[in-house]
Amino acid sequence: MAAIEARVDPPVELRVMVAEDLDEVVAIERASYAVPWTGQTFRGLIDRSDTDAITATRGGRVVGFAIAWSVADQGELGNVAVAPEARCAGIGEGLVREAVARLGRRGVREIFLEVRVSNGSARRLYERLGFVEIGRRKNYYVRPVEDAIVMRKRLRPRRTEGPGWTPLIPG
Repeated sequence: MAAIEARVDPPVELRVMVAEDLDEVVAIERASYAVPWTGQTFRGLIDRSDTDAITATRGGRVVGFAIAWSVADQGELGNVAVAPEARCAGIGEGLVREAVARLGRRGVREIFLEVRVSNGSARRLYERLGFVEIGRRKNYYVRPVEDAIVMRKRLRPRRTEGPGWTPLIPG
């Protein structure tokens, strides 16, 4: 379990998502997205070996989550959400940083994500964390129909231990 530098009290802790979290995760998802993922979707993801499902908890309550997965040396940041009452406190940033770090430990060399054109706060967060815009998906989102900005973050190898040991770390 890791703690994040969030501007809230009590402190926020990050941990692996478990089935007992799903009611709170789905509630946050529904409050955050017009077309939310289902509980069944989350349940399937937490059982996959190629997926990192992370929850942010505060005072025993789930206040946010991130879902990321990898295929070979590519990763996807598939979903990040923070409960409305917990937003603007650094929790989303902590979740993204943790997802990026975990993907790097899996050997991922680049991470992709899609974000609504209108979601300026998320786009600025991703840019601050090293993601760059590489394309656009026309009419990717529904309710309302809107383009997605495709963003990528490259991870760079760094030698930190012994000969031949080169884990990937966020660049």
